[in-house]
Amino acid sequence: MHPLQCVLRMQRCQSWGPLASVSWVLLRTCRAHSGLPSTACSSPERQQEDGVWKDFSSRLATGPTFQHFLRHASVPQEKPSSEVDDPPPYLTVDELSGRQRKVYLETYGCQMNVNDTEIAWSILQKSGYLRTSNLQEADVILLVTCSIREKAEQTIWNRLQQLKVLKSKRLRSRVPLKIGILGCMAERLKEEILNREKMVDILAGPDAYRDLPRLLAVAKSGQQAANVLLSLDETYADVMPVQMSPSATSAFVSIMRGCDNMCSYCIVPFTRGRERSRPVASILEEVRKLSEQGLKEVTLLGQNVNSFRDTSEVQFNNAVSTNLSRGFSSNYKTKQGGLRFAHLLDQVSRIDPEMRIRFTSPHPKDFPDEVLQLIHERDNICKQIHLPAQSGSSRVLEAMRRGYSREAYVELVHHIRESIPGVSLSSDFIAGFCGETEEDHFQTVSLLQEVQYNMGFLFAYSMRQKTRAYHRLKDDIPEEVKLRRLEELITVFREEATKANKAFVGCTQLVLVEGLSKRSATDLCGRNDGNLKVIFPDAEMEDVTNSGLRVRAQPGDYVLVKITSASSQTLKGHVLCRTTLKDFSTYC
Repeated sequence: MHPLQCVLRMQRCQSWGPLASVSWVLLRTCRAHSGLPSTACSSPERQQEDGVWKDFSSRLATGPTFQHFLRHASVPQEKPSSEVDDPPPYLTVDELSGRQRKVYLETYGCQMNVNDTEIAWSILQKSGYLRTSNLQEADVILLVTCSIREKAEQTIWNRLQQLKVLKSKRLRSRVPLKIGILGCMAERLKEEILNREKMVDILAGPDAYRDLPRLLAVAKSGQQAANVLLSLDETYADVMPVQMSPSATSAFVSIMRGCDNMCSYCIVPFTRGRERSRPVASILEEVRKLSEQGLKEVTLLGQNVNSFRDTSEVQFNNAVSTNLSRGFSSNYKTKQGGLRFAHLLDQVSRIDPEMRIRFTSPHPKDFPDEVLQLIHERDNICKQIHLPAQSGSSRVLEAMRRGYSREAYVELVHHIRESIPGVSLSSDFIAGFCGETEEDHFQTVSLLQEVQYNMGFLFAYSMRQKTRAYHRLKDDIPEEVKLRRLEELITVFREEATKANKAFVGCTQLVLVEGLSKRSATDLCGRNDGNLKVIFPDAEMEDVTNSGLRVRAQPGDYVLVKITSASSQTLKGHVLCRTTLKDFSTYC
C-alpha cells in the first residue's frame, strides 16, 4: 500500500473510533511495505521527499502505539469523577469541549430512553455543552430513539424530514446545525440511516453515550461519525443522570441493561445487547442522592429488571441461583451466583421510608416468593406489578418463546394476589402475532376478562429484522386483521379495567401529588400506590403532621383522597388531608 493511501485511510477512519487504531498501525508500517527501498532514487525531488518522510516518520515514532489503543479499548465501570480520559490522538482537549454549544434533546419510546437521555445529557454537560428547550436556538439536536415497532421508527423518519428544513436554513450560518440519532434505532439500522439521510451527522448506540463528545467533535469538522458498538459490561454505573425536569417528584434509576430472554418477536437483545447489571453499591448511592434532593419516588429500570444479578463482588459469586416462578422456564442456562433482585429491592427500600419504590419492566418468570413477600411487607414498595402476558394462547406463547403456558401465567396471577392483597396488575399484549388464529385471539380476550388488569399496553404485531420470528416464522396476519383484533382487545381491556378500578370508589387512597391536571387548572393530579392517575380539586386541607395548619397540596406531597368515581384509566375524588407515607401506613 502506498503511504498516501494509508494517510487517506486514516482520515476516513477518524470518525469511526476503534478503526482509527488500524490506520495508525498502517501508517507506521506502510513505508516498509511500499516496495520502494530508501535508496531507490537520489534525485533532489526524491531527497526532499525522503526528508519530509523522515520527519513524518520521526513524529509517528513518538505517537501512539497499538498498545495505546488496547489500553483504551474499554472504559472502566467505576472511576473517580475527577479523572478525565485522555483525548484520542487526532483530537485535542479543546476540540472535545462543547464550548457552550446548545443541545436540544428529544426522547421517544420507553422509560429506559428517558433514563438514557439523562445519562447522555450528564456526559455532555461535563464536556461543556449547554441544554436548551428552544429548538430554534439549538446547535445540536439529538433524538433518543425507539425501534420496538415500525411505527416508532417511522415517527423518527418523519421528524428528520421536519428537521431537514431547519438545518438547511442554518447551512450558511457560522455554527451549522448538527443532528444526531441515539439509542435503539441507531443500533438497529446503523449505516442505513447515514446513507438514507445525509443530514444526520452522528449515530450513537445505547452503549456509546460516553463517546458523544468525540462524535460531535468529529462531526464539527464536516464528517459523519458513528459508534454503534454493543458492550458486555457498560452500565454507566459511574454516571449520575441529570434530571431533565428540575421540578420532578420522581426519577428513573437504571439497574441493568440488555436482555437474554430472546423472545421470538423482540428486537431488544439486538439493540441493547446482553444482560448486565450495575453494582448494588452504585445503585444505592444514586438513590440516596435522589432522596437528598427531595424526590419521593424512584422506579428501578431494566429490560428484564427482576432478573438483576450483580456479580461485581466476588464473595457473592457462589450464591445459590434464584428459583423461577412455578411452571416457568428460561431460554438460557440458569445463572449462578451474584446479588439478586430481592436483595437490591430490600436495600433500596431501606434508604428512605418516605420514598416510594417501583420497578419495570419485569418478566413473569422472575417472581420468586422472596420478592413477593418483600413487596407485601415494605410499606414504601408499591403494591403494583407489571406482568407482561403478550398472549392468552399457550400455542402462541410457545411460538413467542415466552417460557410459560396460559395456565402457568394464571396460576402466578392467583399466587401474586394471595401474596399481596390489593395488588394492582398491568400487562402487555400483542395482537396478530405470526400464525395467530381467531381461536388464539379469543383466548387472549378471555385472559383479559379473567384477570381484569388495572392498566394495559396493547399493540399490533410489528415484525422486526434480526429477530427469531423474522428468520423462522411468517408474518401472515393481514394488517386489517391485526388492527381489528387490537381494537377488540382494547375494548375488552377498558371494560374490565373500569370494573377493576371501580373497586376503589368509596376507598381512601394515598396519592403522591405530581402537579396541576392537564385538563383543568383548578384540579391537581397524582398517582396512587397502584400507579393509577388520580384527579382531585386543588383545595385547602388539614396537615396531619402539623395540627391546626391548613395547606394546599404541592408537588411531592402525600395526600389522602377519597375516590368518588373511576374509569379505565383515571380515578377522581376529593382531598382529605396532607400526610406522610408512614402515617398512612399507621392509618391503614
